[in-house]
Amino acid sequence: MEHAFASMRLPVERTVVATDGSDVRVLLGLKAGSMAHFELAPGETSTAITHRTVEEIWFFLTGRGEMWREHLGSTEILQVSPGVCLTIPLGTRFQFRSLGDDALSAVGVTMPPWPGEGEAIPVSGPWTPTVPR
Repeated sequence: MEHAFASMRLPVERTVVATDGSDVRVLLGLKAGSMAHFELAPGETSTAITHRTVEEIWFFLTGRGEMWREHLGSTEILQVSPGVCLTIPLGTRFQFRSLGDDALSAVGVTMPPWPGEGEAIPVSGPWTPTVPR
């Protein structure tokens, strides 16, 4: 019987810059989902986006900030810090910002796996982005 186990450590450097402007360290994935580490430098605000085909679950690891989400007429601005977990259902518009002296970071699970370029679509959000896309 053959096994296809995978393991890795968090990359030291970012793998890519997301459409929202955050630094992404791509982690592992399987057929039904993938995982990545997102980081926004202190004082920075992402670009608001929505996804075409994926939904996500985020778990915050460091820093403090806010996450804006809008979906089906409901809007929320949530205070985020280590230990906060949230969902981003398909069709949600969202934006986040780092408000402390430390980078705001989270790990996110994407279902299905991240399909690549063109998945994230910039939208209007409540805050002016400070990071380049």
